[in-house]
Amino acid sequence: MAKHGKLNIKPLGDKVIIKRVEAEETTTGGIVLPDSAKEKPKRGVVLAVGNGRILDDGTRSEMQLSERDEVVFTSYAGTEIKVGDEEYIIMDESDVLGIVG
Repeated sequence: MAKHGKLNIKPLGDKVIIKRVEAEETTTGGIVLPDSAKEKPKRGVVLAVGNGRILDDGTRSEMQLSERDEVVFTSYAGTEIKVGDEEYIIMDESDVLGIVG
């Protein structure tokens, strides 16, 4: 269960809760970007994972992600939620493209 700040949500099935990593403030050339020019990062850290979806034969699939994995995900993945001042994304495990590192 994710307990980050006041967040207390347990993802169900094959869902994961992700906290985006901060967007880069400057380009590789050293240009400082205003907030309006920053693209939302497609990377984040997994805070919580569900227990797997139920398969046709009644068994549960094993989750490939674990808490604290740094991941890359698709641009329009998941549902964004805000708890206090923090923003999180709840998405299907299949929306995650890979684990970083």
